Amino acid sequence: MDMMEFIADIQWGNALYQLLIFSLLIWVVSRWALKPLLGVMKKREQQVNDNLDNAEKSRAEAEQYLEQQREELKKAREDTQAMIDNANKMSEQQAKEILDNAKAEGERLKEAAAADINREKEQALESVRDQVASLSVAIATKVIEKELDEGEQEKLIDSYLKEVGNE
Repeated sequence: MDMMEFIADIQWGNALYQLLIFSLLIWVVSRWALKPLLGVMKKREQQVNDNLDNAEKSRAEAEQYLEQQREELKKAREDTQAMIDNANKMSEQQAKEILDNAKAEGERLKEAAAADINREKEQALESVRDQVASLSVAIATKVIEKELDEGEQEKLIDSYLKEVGNE
């Protein structure tokens, strides 16, 4: 079938009727369906654009907030480091003070102990002197009373010295 036969077979009345109905359908659709549909699409487009603008604004605010938080974190770290440094200085100063106080107390106790030792030593020496004097007097008295010979005097002196050593 060639082109001429195809055109000759067309029923032109039916084709005009279909063309008229199709045009009427296009007009109805464009009149009552297409305009509301375009309005909805326009509204949806505006809503999407608004959402994109809001998202961009939120992103910008989030970045600003993040930067603010980073600055505050940095400042907090600096403050914390300053507090740690200050605490270290204070602890070193307190340790030095405690050490100085301990040294001073040690010196004071050492001096007090030395004074006690000297006092005790003086008392002991005084006691020994008193005992030696008493024994000397007793020995002299007995020597004079007995008129001992030289050997007996030495025995007597040795015995008294042993007594003194035992006391």
